[in-house]
Amino acid sequence: MLRRLLAAALLLVVFFLSPGVSRAAEIGAYKLGVGDKVRVTVYGEKDLSGDFDVNDQGEVTLPLIGAVRIAGRSVGDAETLITSAYGKNYLVNPHVNLQVMNYRPFFILGEVKNPGSYPYVNGMTVVNAVALAGGYTPRANPKNIEVKRGAGKGGGDTQVSEDAGVLPGDIIRVPERFF
Repeated sequence: MLRRLLAAALLLVVFFLSPGVSRAAEIGAYKLGVGDKVRVTVYGEKDLSGDFDVNDQGEVTLPLIGAVRIAGRSVGDAETLITSAYGKNYLVNPHVNLQVMNYRPFFILGEVKNPGSYPYVNGMTVVNAVALAGGYTPRANPKNIEVKRGAGKGGGDTQVSEDAGVLPGDIIRVPERFF
């Protein structure tokens, strides 16, 4: 019995210290931003549903209610905001679903073969981003990669490992080594 308890405790410790768990905690919930494309579905109201771009002001313009600022909010928060806007003056007990159709791109600079802007894919890591950019150049220093979070305001660059998570809007910089 004691062995089983110790084995279960060891499994829990390994699970909570695994890189996947720390990566999820590091990134947190996805926040909508400028450049995302979302699908808003208002159940039973086909004319109010559709695909919308988050404009440069962080807003989507929806039928009847107009501009709604959703940038910086999670998908659930944006759904709640839109639901309350429709329920205020237009619909009785509205049900709204919001899906991200296209994420804003991430950017990779520095010592990669093809620096530039690339489409984001869920679950992406720094090494995946480097692979999309054609791999490292011979002068690259993969031990000092820096990421500037696209959603952060005023935050600086953070040094990360290759298995760190990437979010839409992030700017990844691969520096040159000096030897």
